[in-house]
Amino acid sequence: MDRIIFLGTAGGRASVFRFVRRSGGFLLWLSDSVVHVDPGPGTFVYLHQLGIDPRSLDLVVLSHIHLDHSSDVNAVVESATDGGNLRHVALFAPSSAFEGENRVVLPFIRRRLAKEGFFREGQELQYRGVRVKAVMKHTHHNAETYALLFNDRVLYVSCALYEDRMLEMYPRNVEIMIINTTLYRKTKPIDHLTVEDAEKLIKGLEPRKVILTHFGYEFLTQHDPKRVAEELSKKYNIPIISAEDFMEVRL
Repeated sequence: MDRIIFLGTAGGRASVFRFVRRSGGFLLWLSDSVVHVDPGPGTFVYLHQLGIDPRSLDLVVLSHIHLDHSSDVNAVVESATDGGNLRHVALFAPSSAFEGENRVVLPFIRRRLAKEGFFREGQELQYRGVRVKAVMKHTHHNAETYALLFNDRVLYVSCALYEDRMLEMYPRNVEIMIINTTLYRKTKPIDHLTVEDAEKLIKGLEPRKVILTHFGYEFLTQHDPKRVAEELSKKYNIPIISAEDFMEVRL
């Protein structure tokens, strides 16, 4: 059964590291494969709390190298490969995750992988029936960051500064659009999406369902993401959901 499970819905340093909500990205079941997207802090523990054996994972994906998206990548790959005894797991990520002084994937972990792939804007990577297209390179605090399209069905809008180019680069009418809506409104010049930005994407691209997630500290402590999603759903007449920790959505 194709589905999504959100391991955590906190976004940004404050809400993640003050543990306002869990982090850990999300899991995708697609084409009989299991994909783990953006394994941030706590991922390894949350998998076990949900009764999910890490060895069931086929593919790990990083949208970028910031710690709230990548801190558990080594633990996840190590456990998924049973300490290197199994060789079935692929890792797709920006090249900055694998190479350079800021790399987050340890060299010995790379040797555990069955396949590794580097994202490039407009290019698609494939593994075990899962296709991941880097549809656009984002502007996000000098980190190599991508919006990702999974099997032409699920568009993941990772952290970004909003640009009108998104409306040209992203696909229209996707089955599900997951938007990292870290800010309720922008009060500082930081490269994260706001509710207003999410509205521009929803209105311009007309996805069939939207899931808001990756909420920042001020959003979670001063506003109600669930109420925001309900209001947007009524306004645009499509299902718009505020993700919750451990929430499951069927595709």
